[in-house]
Amino acid sequence: MLDNFTAFLLHWAITALALWAASHIFRGLSFDNPGALAVSALLLGFANAVVKPLLVLLTLPLTLLSFGLFLLVINALVLLLVAGLVRGFRISGFWTALFASVFISLLSIAIGMLAGSRDPATTIQVPSGSGVWL
Repeated sequence: MLDNFTAFLLHWAITALALWAASHIFRGLSFDNPGALAVSALLLGFANAVVKPLLVLLTLPLTLLSFGLFLLVINALVLLLVAGLVRGFRISGFWTALFASVFISLLSIAIGMLAGSRDPATTIQVPSGSGVWL
């Protein structure tokens, strides 16, 4: 159980760090205080775990027609949703949210790789045994 809590805290810190970096790169993204940043990172993680899969499922035909590019729009909408829910977190518009969401995603992946996150959801596990692989 402690491993799960440690992984949760690590992901929360990585998301907060990526949001903080994005607020310094994109002029249209800002936080009033560190509390708003922490709450935004927590809520963004929750929205990515719960709301985003629902949006992906509901917009699957559009995502398939756009060859997956609509997923970028979904990322931006989730970020705008979090900004709308958290007092002290502002995004100036859709395009800022779109580019910031791409930046946050890429930076979170890079930091997660450097931190050596052992998240079972992102770890490739090869079955052991003498089975035949095609």
